[in-house]
Amino acid sequence: MKLYSHSQLIKCTILSVVAAVLLTAAICVNISKKKNNITNNGDISEVANQADGPAAEQMVSDSVENNVSFLEQNPASIISVAGGNGTTGYTQEEVQNINVYSLCNEAVVNINTQVTAYDWFLQPYVQDGGSGSGSIIDKRGYILTNVHVIADATKIYVSLFDGTQYEAEVVGTDLDSDLAVIKFNPPAGMELKTIAFGDSTGLKVGQRVIAIGNPFGLERTMTTGIVSGLGRPIQNSNNRIIRDMVQTDAAINPGNSGGPLLDTNGKMIGINTMIQSSSGSSAGVGFAVPSTTAIRVVADLIKYGKVHRGTIDATVIQMSRRIAQYAGLDIATGVLVSEVQRGGNAEGAGLKGGTEAAYYGSRRDIIYIGGDVITQIDDIAVTSLADYYSALESKRAGDIVTVVVRRNRKDITLKIKLVES
Repeated sequence: MKLYSHSQLIKCTILSVVAAVLLTAAICVNISKKKNNITNNGDISEVANQADGPAAEQMVSDSVENNVSFLEQNPASIISVAGGNGTTGYTQEEVQNINVYSLCNEAVVNINTQVTAYDWFLQPYVQDGGSGSGSIIDKRGYILTNVHVIADATKIYVSLFDGTQYEAEVVGTDLDSDLAVIKFNPPAGMELKTIAFGDSTGLKVGQRVIAIGNPFGLERTMTTGIVSGLGRPIQNSNNRIIRDMVQTDAAINPGNSGGPLLDTNGKMIGINTMIQSSSGSSAGVGFAVPSTTAIRVVADLIKYGKVHRGTIDATVIQMSRRIAQYAGLDIATGVLVSEVQRGGNAEGAGLKGGTEAAYYGSRRDIIYIGGDVITQIDDIAVTSLADYYSALESKRAGDIVTVVVRRNRKDITLKIKLVES
């Protein structure tokens, strides 16, 4: 075993202490350099204090760009946002959420309705109806919402972010898209905030979205999620199929109907319309009417009070097994062409109506059997009246559609020019 003298032990101890001091100093210097680097590149408020006027604005802009670049490479990092009492840390996603809410929440309104009911003696009285949400889309007081939010309303009231309430009137409704426009008259001098439409055609599954509405009467509630599906054909409460619905897992509950579904730039890419749930509450499957549909519908509702669509100038009836058996048809789905307008586009294209009168339905309406059965319009299969209206939902008068009909147990293709509905 090796032995050390007293002097050797003292020397070793001194050398160890010196080495520890030097190592500690090196670590401190390295930490100080990193802090200075973060301060110079990431502290927006410090940069802003170094200059005034345009120079300050440019420096702040450069600092923001540096932060965004840093966060894109390090998404889990924390950035600093100046608060009223100092500085609080937020992630990039939180900052986007906060900014979207700040930008849009004052343009979301709470809608409440009153409806007329009747007592046992058939005397009318007024009672509370439904409630929902809406988006202010024009500074003149135009609000976009769902038809089912204001259905059967005798009075409509909108509540703004500041608690003020105004009576609104219906401008126009469209059952095929479940969209409605209402309007209230803002007082002179009131500057309304509005929500701009975005482009829903560029949406991707997985894209983050934000919903703002009034679930259960809790005003301007914000929920977040992602686009979980696109192009969904969903049948709404009016028994119409709305195609290309945007599916989201953002929590949507009763009261959210009519409110905006937003992208991270605060643009409205959908109108929250319905949920699929066994309990009636949010189950992670919500649906919104895409903004491309809303833009087209809203323009017509404001201008005409209704949507001008193209239609086939013929009377059609929902097919059923009973009709198929009575008429001796080989299919029981699609829509039966009962009558075709004489001299119209459909007749000119070769569409055939029925020739034999028959009673139909509980009201004993007269229909005509023996005509064509429409089974497809363009690339959309038509198995019901809901499909028929859905296939024509985006069409205009003058458009030419390809129609497949079943006639004498054979499929025949026709080209029909649509007329004004």
